[in-house]
Amino acid sequence: MNLDAQNRLIGRRTIIFCACVALCEGIDLQAAGVAAAGIGAEFKPTPDQFGTFFSASTFGLFLGALIGGRLADSIGRKKVLVTSVGLFGFFSLLTALAWDVPSLVWARLFTGLGLGGALPILIALVSESSSVKNQSASVAMVYAATPVGGAIASLISLLIGAPQWRLIFILGGVLPLLVAPLMAFAMRESTAFQRRVDDAMPRPGSFAAIFAQGRALRTVLLWLSFFLALLLLYLLLNWLPSLLVSDGLTRLQAAGAQIGFNVGGALSAVLIGYLLGGRLRNASIVITFIAVPILLVTLARAPADVGYILLIVFLLGCAVVAAQAFLYAMAPIAYPTSIRGVGVGTAVAVGRIGSIVGPKLGGYLKSAGHGPAQLLMDLLPLVIIGSICALLLAWRTARARLPQKI
Repeated sequence: MNLDAQNRLIGRRTIIFCACVALCEGIDLQAAGVAAAGIGAEFKPTPDQFGTFFSASTFGLFLGALIGGRLADSIGRKKVLVTSVGLFGFFSLLTALAWDVPSLVWARLFTGLGLGGALPILIALVSESSSVKNQSASVAMVYAATPVGGAIASLISLLIGAPQWRLIFILGGVLPLLVAPLMAFAMRESTAFQRRVDDAMPRPGSFAAIFAQGRALRTVLLWLSFFLALLLLYLLLNWLPSLLVSDGLTRLQAAGAQIGFNVGGALSAVLIGYLLGGRLRNASIVITFIAVPILLVTLARAPADVGYILLIVFLLGCAVVAAQAFLYAMAPIAYPTSIRGVGVGTAVAVGRIGSIVGPKLGGYLKSAGHGPAQLLMDLLPLVIIGSICALLLAWRTARARLPQKI
């Protein structure tokens, strides 16, 4: 086997492993929302305590993304990714042993630390393991595994009773603990990162470097887009089942809607990954970011018809997750290899602030007496601003001649 063929094989293997990690992340990220009914029945938390529980893992994600991205630029992608996967698997298992709300919060915090460390690294690895032409498509398609994992968690919650909520966290812990040693044995370090080390042994770029050489505006737009997109996504992931039940759906119907949200997201992430590499790229981006606020309003004003609500939730999942997949595809190509870890990690970390704010905002609005329709309409101005920022980011990225450095 010649060198080029060997490198392609290594790249495909790396992408498959990263897709497996994204699947595991999707299960863990969705676990808190779909286990909420069982947790509520057992521990009787207040809405504010629920908001803190939902936000705990995303606060860990914020810290993990900052630390993991920086370490990945210093000591390598593979080491940090394998450690992060093992970390979030271990603490997901500990979540299943929680005895009260504080123990749940702490377990989710440390689970999030591992999740946050893994996410920017797998994005960087997929980007560096793909050809320049296929970078955006590969990242978006690997990200599609995340909502698939979320759909699996939702399906499990549908098949088991609420009192068995701990099983979801057990699954979310066992799978990454099985994947981590396989990655340690069979996955190679990023070729682009290794070449940089072999050629020059340079010191990794600082946080300030992501603003240098004309990258400042793209970085700010990326941060704002991530923050607002993740605020919406995590509010919906954590509160949508409860909102739908409050709106008259049964628990089973709400769980089915959540599965539809994730399945729609997975399908749309694959689709936009394909479209980003073709001539319909611009049209797909515009349609995605216009669709998000329109579908949010449509859901808020939907009549009390189960079939209609399920359809709108499915389409909303398509739009919201496609938007997120686009942002993840844009993040790695905005930075050269020497600062790709810290650049993507910082963008993900800023997004995680939105992930923290989103569930807490949902809890605050619900505690203030806002019904499902009013709560969704409250989000509309933020969603519109986020769409504008993302469209500007797409325009700036298309115009910029990004340096293809290693």
